[in-house]
Amino acid sequence: MTVRRSAATLAATAAVLCAAAAPVAVAAPSPSPSPSAALPAGLYGTKDPTYDGVWRQSMAFLAQRVEGVTPAAKSVDWLVSQQCADGSYAAFRPDVSKPCDTKTVRDTNATAAAAQALVEVGGHRETVNNSVRWLKSVQNEDGGWGYTAGAPSDANSTSLVIGALARQGQKLADITTPGGKTPYDPLLALAIPCGGKDGGAFAYQSDKKGKLTANADATAAAVLGTMGKAMAVGNNAAGKAPVCRSGSGLTPEQAAQNGAHYLVGALAGSNHLNQAPMPGAADSTPQPDFGNTADAVVALSASGHQDKAAGAIGWLKKNSADWAARSGPAAYAQLILAAHSTGDDARDFGGVDLVARLNTAGPEPAAVVTPDPSADTGYEPTEKDQVHSGDDVIGGVWWYVGIGLVLAAIAFFLISGRRKNRQP
Repeated sequence: MTVRRSAATLAATAAVLCAAAAPVAVAAPSPSPSPSAALPAGLYGTKDPTYDGVWRQSMAFLAQRVEGVTPAAKSVDWLVSQQCADGSYAAFRPDVSKPCDTKTVRDTNATAAAAQALVEVGGHRETVNNSVRWLKSVQNEDGGWGYTAGAPSDANSTSLVIGALARQGQKLADITTPGGKTPYDPLLALAIPCGGKDGGAFAYQSDKKGKLTANADATAAAVLGTMGKAMAVGNNAAGKAPVCRSGSGLTPEQAAQNGAHYLVGALAGSNHLNQAPMPGAADSTPQPDFGNTADAVVALSASGHQDKAAGAIGWLKKNSADWAARSGPAAYAQLILAAHSTGDDARDFGGVDLVARLNTAGPEPAAVVTPDPSADTGYEPTEKDQVHSGDDVIGGVWWYVGIGLVLAAIAFFLISGRRKNRQP
């Protein structure tokens, strides 16, 4: 989670990062690809994929899979082909025939999102394992991850990577730095103590003086991260209202509940979050943040407070259609994941069939099966439910196959022995 990255945010972030990482200038993305740069056949969306190609493809797959949709093989192949040999992903590689080199800006967010998506699609275990190996190899000393390898840890990137590791089958508490830090430690360090106006929130990063500033996007991400959950969560029943717990030595779960408490307060009244104005913008009037509101819905549902997300999901139903149409597949995916987390119908979301619109943003799906809401408990068991050994995920099904083979062998020897005993 969950960096829900708008095109403007991606452009600004990537331009800064690429300027530092590569000797060439990076141009801001255009609304649509130039005629000389045709979109790949399997890619979702029609806008320039320079800064979000892998991201929006991964988001589309996650949303489709929770709704019983199997993406087209060529779409999956495109995402797999974007992976670098070391397991990492860049935001977008226009020419995959050229190997990744030192100029390739490896993106932890894209890598984590692709890993999560391919787990849900299935059939690409080694591709996922390669990404996980790379993500573990670039873990920072504080236990977290930044937007790019080696960048200072931030709440969003760390939470996204946690989700990828968890979905692949890793035991997060075992992923430690030489100094003994786990992926949870940097998130706990970014948690704002209870008691003040922003108590319970998470900061994206601390400033140079160590000050923490509340960030709703980072908070929604960190709630999932501290719970060890990925971007897509099942329909969770409501529990008690979240309480902000004071004191030091909080557990990750307690910090998650604190974050949920902050989100409830941030949504109160308007039922939506606001986005900060872009640097240098003349108009500083707060504008609704549709994507982060959807993130907050997922975070509240995942932390057991689905009832507290009811106002926000209702607001999204009434107001998000135009935003999603303008923004493209990743936006539809966010709304689908929000609807799925609360048990709402993504095929009739304020009168809009989000699933159909997402499907038409890419190649025709290989299969579409409408899930039975009454039987829905989240994802079908995949690699998250399997035992891991090192970096490899060993399917639970193979455990049963192994047991079956052992029992068959025992039965064979017993039957053989009996036949020998019956011989005159």
